[in-house]
Amino acid sequence: MIKTHNLGFPRLGENRELKFALERYWRGEIDQPALDGIAAEIRQRHWRLQAGSGLDFIPAGDFSYYDQVLDTSVMLGVVPERFGPATQPVGLDTYFRMARGRATDGQAYRACEMTKWFDTNYHYLVPEVEPNQEFALSGTRLFDETRELQALGYNPKPVLLGPLTWLWLAKSATDFNKLDLLDRLLPVYAEIIQRLAGQGVEWIQIDEPVLVLDLPVTWSSAFETVYHRLQNGTVKILLATYFGELNAHASLTCKLPVAGLHIDLVRASGQLTHVLDNFASHKVLSLGLVDGRNVWRTDLDSALATVAGVQERFKGELWLAPSCSLLHVPVDLELEAALDKTVKPWLAFARQKLTELEVLRRAIEEGTAAAEPALSESRTAIRSRRESGLRHNQAVQARVASLSEDIDRRQSGFAVRRQQQQIRLKLPSYPTTTIGSFPQTPEIRKVRHEFKQGLLSEQDYNQLMEQQIEHCVREQEELGLDVLVHGEPERNDMVEYFGEQLDGVLTTAHGWVQSYGTRCVKPPIIYGDVSRPAPMTVRWIAYAQSQTGKPMKGMLTGPVTLLNWSFVRDDQPRSATAYQLALALRDEVRDLEAAGIPIIQIDEPAFREGLPLRQAQWAEYLDWAGRAFRISASGVQDATQIHTHMCYAEFNDIIDAIAGLDADVITIETSRSNMELLDAFIDFDYPNDIGPGVYDIHSPNIPMTEDIVSLLKLAGERISPEKLWVNPDCGLKTRQWGEVRKALANMVEAAKVLRSSATEA
Repeated sequence: MIKTHNLGFPRLGENRELKFALERYWRGEIDQPALDGIAAEIRQRHWRLQAGSGLDFIPAGDFSYYDQVLDTSVMLGVVPERFGPATQPVGLDTYFRMARGRATDGQAYRACEMTKWFDTNYHYLVPEVEPNQEFALSGTRLFDETRELQALGYNPKPVLLGPLTWLWLAKSATDFNKLDLLDRLLPVYAEIIQRLAGQGVEWIQIDEPVLVLDLPVTWSSAFETVYHRLQNGTVKILLATYFGELNAHASLTCKLPVAGLHIDLVRASGQLTHVLDNFASHKVLSLGLVDGRNVWRTDLDSALATVAGVQERFKGELWLAPSCSLLHVPVDLELEAALDKTVKPWLAFARQKLTELEVLRRAIEEGTAAAEPALSESRTAIRSRRESGLRHNQAVQARVASLSEDIDRRQSGFAVRRQQQQIRLKLPSYPTTTIGSFPQTPEIRKVRHEFKQGLLSEQDYNQLMEQQIEHCVREQEELGLDVLVHGEPERNDMVEYFGEQLDGVLTTAHGWVQSYGTRCVKPPIIYGDVSRPAPMTVRWIAYAQSQTGKPMKGMLTGPVTLLNWSFVRDDQPRSATAYQLALALRDEVRDLEAAGIPIIQIDEPAFREGLPLRQAQWAEYLDWAGRAFRISASGVQDATQIHTHMCYAEFNDIIDAIAGLDADVITIETSRSNMELLDAFIDFDYPNDIGPGVYDIHSPNIPMTEDIVSLLKLAGERISPEKLWVNPDCGLKTRQWGEVRKALANMVEAAKVLRSSATEA
């Protein structure tokens, strides 16, 4: 018998119901029982959907009010002291203080650091541990949701983040061996497993994606000890790995004392042979055959061939599943009524991916004839995509093929450029700016919505957008910022906006994916060769520049981020798509320069996120990703200043590549980490200018002037003060004007304090 299961499902609802409920709760418009009721309705709807797809096991505990890593930290009782005394169970207000720096009481806290979940666009809250860390079971949510699922008559498979992955992701202000905490941590995990066993659970899924990384020997060796200690005679453990191959850890992992193993055969099909060489037939082998991170339909014939090959060598029990949690894809393709009729059949969202699993199971157990016409429909779609001329643009391919060796180089080195830019821009020391976007008010959203619905003429739309830009410019002038932005009122999202204007790219109406907390995005779908049919931003930014005598900064999303934050075609190397995007942006950059824009920011927050999980593959990625950025940026004159922005990523191990981008100014997130990210610059003499973020825009808290001054002085200990810019961590679209005015006023005042101190010195 072949069984099917799922590793996790999207949480927010197909219409983002949880997002809106959480935001209402934070505003005090609903209480916790009301929030819990909405969450329960979403969970149950999703469980019924999964059960209707024929799954044998349905995940419990994959739902979250904010983040699954934070959920684990709270369940283990790991609450940093600054959030107040830990209670058992940890309350929801404490949970949100950790996540966003504020709960319903309005008191401000420094939120937990946030960074990228492996190489995805999902952000997790970083656990904080100390050498004397104590652990205690401090939450019942996992048990409650398991019981809730059982009450509906379904077979639950509770999901736990594994102890070694959780510990690997944790950070500490003290340098010590985190493995020393295992003796205190594992009894709590054992207690969780025992309690689930007492609820009649048959299988538990424990996620250990850290096994696809390059682990030190001490960490890989710890797996055997950990899982020997977590064995439970009543409940079975399915160890889940994903996002890459086990590689050197395959033999070790296959021999661990667990009842089953899940492997990702989408991202790492080559690991199958090594796993089969080492895997015992008395265990369950779960094959991740359906892509949990991209939206392309599964080639079911190819998947069936893979299963047939496994069955020839492995006589034990097989399970079929997506490659990883479906958290990373939208809920339901059927909601997309307006998608291109040729491309839509090439796609599968979460609901369709679970249907694909059931088709595979039926074809294996009952024969391919029993799975018709689903198999025939799949073959037609796969053939249509393979043969479609929509994927190819000969002019684009020829342009990439003819790239000159020096196309990614600026005319002069940074020292020469900096001098020319200072003459042109006449900026003070500690120049102040923002990252690009300003609050997306209900009025702005209403105008964009009505224009898209055809309820507003283009002339009226343009006039209303210009009014919003004028308002944004006046606000920045009154605040005293040195370099202004147009505020991006015309943009729904920093990636989707460009996806709507590029050929070879589709955007969706309901394809929402969670980035963090209540922040959702609709990743574009890159299905063919990419080109820019017309300027995308010049009109709005040139208008903004016409409204002020201060320098205006043009805002673009970089080629690597457009690549990594889209659903990318899988029929050519990612580097080829990156170069196509780079050339489209290069044209935009040159048009902005020709329109008189003196500063152009090309955001690359996803630059590090695309880094392969195995270090042996880093050099190749950094080579083409860095070249793609430079291609987009290098077509301008020396006096035009190029900025880039990166957020929520560790730079220490790729600082050479960051410097190699040769941006005149780089702005990065540092406020949540208390400038710790700047440690990378202690031993590395970063050649260009840098703006360490001093305002955590992911929290409603207002930074005080003295705190900003303190952060910048801390930055000045690592980086020469004459290189420092003053700016927020990220764009301000999710904040309210009342917060933004106060925070930016304090930021500008902090710059004045530092300038005054420098003059006195």
